[in-house]
Amino acid sequence: MQIQLNGDAVELPDAMTVADLIAHLELTGKRLAVEVNEDIVPRSQHPELTLNEGDRVEVVHAIGGG
Repeated sequence: MQIQLNGDAVELPDAMTVADLIAHLELTGKRLAVEVNEDIVPRSQHPELTLNEGDRVEVVHAIGGG
């Protein structure tokens, strides 16, 4: 399936969850926020929410500093 990831077209296997996507991007354990089709996805829903063809996904990394 094809999704939009941070504005770029990306080809992924079918039936991939948000948690699968995070693992695929090697971001497991990182502080980040995920938005699917303009809705924030709570971390507790990452393993349950299956991505679909054409979804628009934004992954934002939390950056500390001051």
